[in-house]
Amino acid sequence: MAGAPVPVPVSDLDEKILSIADLEVAAAKKLGKNAREFYNSGSTDQVTIRENSSAFARYRIRPRVLVDVSGVDTTTTIFQDQKISFPLCVSPAGLQAMAHRDGEVGTSRACARKGINMAISSFSNYSIENVRNAGKSVGPIGHAIQLYTMRNRALQERIVKSAEAAGCSAIFLTADSPVLGVRYNEWRNDFRTPEGLEFPIIGLTQEALKRKTHDNQFTSFGDDSHHWTRDIPWLKSITKMQIWIKGVLTAEDTELAVQHGCDGIMVSNHGGRQLDGVLATLDALPECVESAQGRIGVHVDGGFRSGTDVFKALALGADCCWVGRPAIWGLAVSGVPPFCTCGIRWPQSIPQIFELTVFH
Repeated sequence: MAGAPVPVPVSDLDEKILSIADLEVAAAKKLGKNAREFYNSGSTDQVTIRENSSAFARYRIRPRVLVDVSGVDTTTTIFQDQKISFPLCVSPAGLQAMAHRDGEVGTSRACARKGINMAISSFSNYSIENVRNAGKSVGPIGHAIQLYTMRNRALQERIVKSAEAAGCSAIFLTADSPVLGVRYNEWRNDFRTPEGLEFPIIGLTQEALKRKTHDNQFTSFGDDSHHWTRDIPWLKSITKMQIWIKGVLTAEDTELAVQHGCDGIMVSNHGGRQLDGVLATLDALPECVESAQGRIGVHVDGGFRSGTDVFKALALGADCCWVGRPAIWGLAVSGVPPFCTCGIRWPQSIPQIFELTVFH
């Protein structure tokens, strides 16, 4: 059948992986309990993390027929006019080397192969330079650097300067984390960074990490006094990279991003890992798009599991969609994100969805 998935057997596994749901199951078998629950869990009652994915089922597609779709083009541009092959990129997700030793450098290479961009987490297990160079060794790729507001301004500025020097195009300022979300599984498991892994971007070595839980790590550097009028002007004064606010869920904060001269927003609830009970990102997207009125870019992450999900977000006004956990699952199963493994046809399915729906 035209457009059907091409199953590819995965070494050490009996099943064939055809979808992101299959990939999640396969990754669960590869990951240890602590790692699996760190990646897959949300905060407190897990309401938001579940609704991020289930929200897509509430929206229905109204397709058009008898329209010429032979010239469908999924390419688009983001950030500083960077062309990507389709409107789907990889979100900043930390501690990727816990899933596979290649971690963020493996993700960067996979993104470059598929012509999409990647955001680098401040909690990356590899330096900004290493992640950038890994992708560029394969082909053209753009990166954003995810940044928290930090108590240590000198460290924060060093990260910004390093990212800009390495060629990153944008900052994703995570605005929804004045404190860390309440994550019961991490507490139950006394989760700590595995032996042998470090966080070079924020300067946490193995020795320092031995003494801290994940909560302690964050509390020691996160700044709960952050504010629009203080942090945005300061960032604009030290960098020419674009500034995007990650964690926006309301029209009011979208308007504040516009007023403070930001380049865009990421409609995001931190993958359901911060405040539980907030809107699913797909449900929050329309009011943010309406508030932006085309003045700034609007991207979205959270819960994407198919090309149809991507289409729905684009139809609701998003400029680009971002995924985190599926990339982690791909690393865990075979060392590369799902764009390049397991027979999953996610990027290939996007033009097919566009053709079937006659999306303009």
